Amino acid sequence: MGQIPTGTELARPFLPAKDHDLSKAFYEALGFPKLLDGEVAIFAAGSGGFVLQRYYQKEWAENTMMQLMVDDLDAWWAHIVGLDLPGQFGVQAPRPPAVQPWGLRVAYVFDPAGVLWHVCERRSDAVQD
Repeated sequence: MGQIPTGTELARPFLPAKDHDLSKAFYEALGFPKLLDGEVAIFAAGSGGFVLQRYYQKEWAENTMMQLMVDDLDAWWAHIVGLDLPGQFGVQAPRPPAVQPWGLRVAYVFDPAGVLWHVCERRSDAVQD
């Protein structure tokens, strides 16, 4: 078996959108740079990103989770709270940062389709973070 080529790989999961325009506005408000806007919208997220598609299936959307590792969760939380996401986008209220049983400090944010984002604070002593 040969070696896998490496160099410029980039993984981008596809996320559902019940209302594509509303979801695009939601992600732009959060601060994700939009790289492409068309039948799909591609957003950057750190060294990765995601593809927002014009497809929605309730069971899939409400069982999709994304993890965003950040260096300063308190700064992210202040940003998230300042956006009034429930008022602007009709989403569930974000859940404030708390240390979870598995050791990560996490805030939770729901997008307009029901996708759950885990906004997690990176731990300096955990290589996987």
